[in-house]
Amino acid sequence: MKPQAWIVCIALLLPLAGCGGGAPKEAQEETGAGEAAAPAGEPKEAEKGVLAVEPEVLRDLKLTTFPAELRPGGEGITAPGELKVDEQAYAEVGAPIPGRIVRLLAAAGDPVRRGQPLAVLQSVELGQARAQRIAALARAELARKTVERKRGLAADRIVSRGELQRAEADAAGADADLRAAEAAVSALGVGVRAGDADLAGFSLLSPLSGTVLERSAVQGQQADPSRPLFRIADLSHLWLMAQAPERDASRVREGSPAEITLAALPGRKLQGKVAWVGREVDAHSRTVPVRVVLPNPEGRLKPGMFATAWIGTGGEGEKVVAVPAAALQRLEDQWVVFLPRGGDRFEVRPVERGRELGNEVAIASGLKPGERVVVEGAFVLRAEAEKEKDGGEHHHD
Repeated sequence: MKPQAWIVCIALLLPLAGCGGGAPKEAQEETGAGEAAAPAGEPKEAEKGVLAVEPEVLRDLKLTTFPAELRPGGEGITAPGELKVDEQAYAEVGAPIPGRIVRLLAAAGDPVRRGQPLAVLQSVELGQARAQRIAALARAELARKTVERKRGLAADRIVSRGELQRAEADAAGADADLRAAEAAVSALGVGVRAGDADLAGFSLLSPLSGTVLERSAVQGQQADPSRPLFRIADLSHLWLMAQAPERDASRVREGSPAEITLAALPGRKLQGKVAWVGREVDAHSRTVPVRVVLPNPEGRLKPGMFATAWIGTGGEGEKVVAVPAAALQRLEDQWVVFLPRGGDRFEVRPVERGRELGNEVAIASGLKPGERVVVEGAFVLRAEAEKEKDGGEHHHD
């Protein structure tokens, strides 16, 4: 009986031991999970208002930043425009007479100086005119020597006075023929150059210092005087020809400050002043041309670039903090800007939007001068912020 009693006791105690040992283990695992979850939530709380962008999105994203800055908050207008060369420092160079291009000395993009040869040409008409000048020069020299010789003979009464007068008349006629021959060469537009081995050859010279914008000349072709072979301009400064709306043009004055932004140079602003305001309204666009002169020492500005000018039309007024309009994004029910915080993180900063200042927007509150905000790429960051918020709400549900 005793062995059976022990077996019964052991069978009764085994389930109790299993229950007693399992309960503490489950409780310990749940407690551990709860303790691990608490620190995981702390970083999210610390990162509130910061957007983390996925590496693959950031890799393909082109970002440019621009510092918020103080600028005059006075009234102004916005006018689109295009960069053009200074018409007073621009030239189209062509052959003054028909001729064949035998050598090219400058190409598009080359800097040139005033008087520098651009090409060498040959002209039959020029060769004939120069030959006639040389012949006239020889006749004139001979006539002068004849007069000098006969004057000496007349003094010794070897020749008559009438013969001397005829020699003097011949010399005067030879001088007149020489002047006419020189004028004929000069009228061809290549100047009078004595002693040229190649009577038909001449050089096409640059009329100003600048840069060759275009060369249409081809070696061996016949040059047509009506067609330019080179276009040259001084690019050290350019004109912005802005088109001010008819209703606003009357408020623009010469000397008014202008702030220029270009799509080709995002995040960069140029300062200038209005140099000229048009005197008539374009019948088709109903705009008035406004010229702003822009220095171009680095050569980054190119003729043909599109630009937008904010032109002041009143007093400077109180200075305000302003950012490019593209930096300001609408997220849910508020305006925000994105501030880089290193790596893949961007602060989402709510701001109070003010009035428009051309291509910029005044910030009434929420941003200090000097803080850099994302301009190009801000729209993509807004989409990422909306996606992150939508994902967070679904997870919470």
